Amino acid sequence: MKKRYLSVSLCILAIGFSFGQQVTFEEYDLDNGLHVILHQDNATPIVVTSISYHVGAKDENPERTGFAHFFEHLLFEGTKNIGRGEWDKIVSSKGGTNNATTNDDRTYYYEVFPSNALETGLWLESERLLHPVIEQVGVDTQNEVVKEEKRLRVDNQPYGNLLSEIKKNLFKVHPYRWSTIGSMEHLDAATLEEFQAFNKKFYVPNNATLIIAGDFEPKATKKMIEAYFGPIPKGEVFKKDFPKEEPITEEFKATAYDTNIQIPAIVACYRTPSFKTRDARVLDMISTYLSDGNSSKLYKKLVDDKKMALAVQAVNLSQEDYGIYALFALPLGETTLDALVKEFDEEIKKLQTELISENDHQKLLNQFENQFVNANATLEGIASSLANYHVLYGDTDLINTEIELYRSITREEIMEVAQKYLGSNQRLLMEYLPKNNSENQ
Repeated sequence: MKKRYLSVSLCILAIGFSFGQQVTFEEYDLDNGLHVILHQDNATPIVVTSISYHVGAKDENPERTGFAHFFEHLLFEGTKNIGRGEWDKIVSSKGGTNNATTNDDRTYYYEVFPSNALETGLWLESERLLHPVIEQVGVDTQNEVVKEEKRLRVDNQPYGNLLSEIKKNLFKVHPYRWSTIGSMEHLDAATLEEFQAFNKKFYVPNNATLIIAGDFEPKATKKMIEAYFGPIPKGEVFKKDFPKEEPITEEFKATAYDTNIQIPAIVACYRTPSFKTRDARVLDMISTYLSDGNSSKLYKKLVDDKKMALAVQAVNLSQEDYGIYALFALPLGETTLDALVKEFDEEIKKLQTELISENDHQKLLNQFENQFVNANATLEGIASSLANYHVLYGDTDLINTEIELYRSITREEIMEVAQKYLGSNQRLLMEYLPKNNSENQ
């Protein structure tokens, strides 16, 4: 993630979002394929301009991993009309802030401005799309930036490589098998022409969605959008066709090492379906039930009551093509990693054979309703949700209707989904150990 801390004159205010209130929006396409989503809210004089490209780490050449994340940085380098180092100055001069994020499935850029600077935001994003300058000096500069980010966020962080190790073991053929930040060796080996080709293929209007949220006048905004984005040529149409993973039918094990830790970890990982499925949403509920908060089942049992673990977590990392369901724990005292796995299995077995209580079910519903409200409590959150629901789910109106899916999940479904995906024969068991332990292996 590219973080930018600026001296900003505006305060990003939360907009009112009472429970059940609909997020109104309008969406349409330009002739060049750019999808546009408009959400008008004149409650505060703030506007978000954002654009989501349907390109992430999974779209990379296996020999050139890290390109999508690299472009998150590279496309702040400048354009034909914006000099190197000038992007942030322009944003801050208008009282705004900006940022970008990349994951395996998409790349997202956004600016937050006082509403009278809307046109600046549109111009900036159209420049990024139409006139990027991809030259060696920028590549070399951002190469060092990305290397430093990897050192700080991954290589020198305790458990920083945990997810990367999970992915490379859990996925055999699908490109989720490598990390979003990618390989520094691949970036070093890449030519300028390869970076330019990546930009030409993926950073095109027909692979992008523009979102405007906040205080604006729709008719005038549409005219500006057409003026800034309409002339951008449509890119070549390409098809995404990723290899499919074979089901896991037998438990397998892996070991990874980390020089930054002293306490080992155990992780039980299951490959799960796309976040577009109903089952993925049920798995969200199961992870919340097991480890979200001090009163959750695994936390209370392993941390509070039995004092077997320093930390425990159940996470459903669901993505566009597949998900990762992971149970993670750090042992306390003389507790063994095998003992923690046994406790995992006991709780999963209960989910597979017994209905959770009505009180626990209602608590889950309340938690997801609260998450829904919080996700759409700011203009930034609404813009991001609109982008993700259109680009990744193919249904923008899920910003209003997805909560109904969660509300409709029954206790019986929770039991059925636990049986379907969380069998002990369907998982990777990975020990994540301090590096010095490897000397005795």
